[in-house]
Amino acid sequence: MKYKLVIFDFDGTLADTLPWFTRVINKVAEKFNFKRIAPEEKETLRGYDANRMRKHLGVPLWKMPLIANHMHSLMAGDIRDIALFEGVDHLLQCLSGRGILLAVVSSNSSDNVRQLLGPANTALISDFECGVSVFGKQSKLRAILSKTGAAPAETIYVGDEIRDIEAAQSVDIAFGAVAWGYNTLEALTVHSPDEVFASIDDLIRILGE
Repeated sequence: MKYKLVIFDFDGTLADTLPWFTRVINKVAEKFNFKRIAPEEKETLRGYDANRMRKHLGVPLWKMPLIANHMHSLMAGDIRDIALFEGVDHLLQCLSGRGILLAVVSSNSSDNVRQLLGPANTALISDFECGVSVFGKQSKLRAILSKTGAAPAETIYVGDEIRDIEAAQSVDIAFGAVAWGYNTLEALTVHSPDEVFASIDDLIRILGE
């Protein structure tokens, strides 16, 4: 088996939160006084990394935790309108059934992540590192490696954003890019991911080998 530990990002990777984000972001912009996103620029912005997006919207670093906490609260209120991607339940069951350790590193809140996963899926995850700052995933990946005892060479982080690739590369673990998340696949492949997943079935096939 190529990977003994699979760490998942959550938003845009396991949970289909991009439509919700698109729906609420301009209301959040009004509250925190940053640039609104015009409909015609949405696809272009999917090619930006987190720091470039922050600068484009005119958000100072000190506001990032405030905005993140507010969005977590908004999502908690809309949680019934958000779902996991189709096939995620089967994915987690298959990988866990094959003896692969599963973990989640997410900037979303632990409550939101666990509620969207549901009790059955949550029970399959050995470790959660949630509420991570936008640029703080590296330390959480290291924490999971330390707690699980997994070797970096046998670990992969699966995500949908450029910052996820950068975090994985900084701790010398493989990165798997999914084609259905916040950043476009074209933007992700520029950064040379170790694996590319076009579908949930690809995740099952490649990670379960």
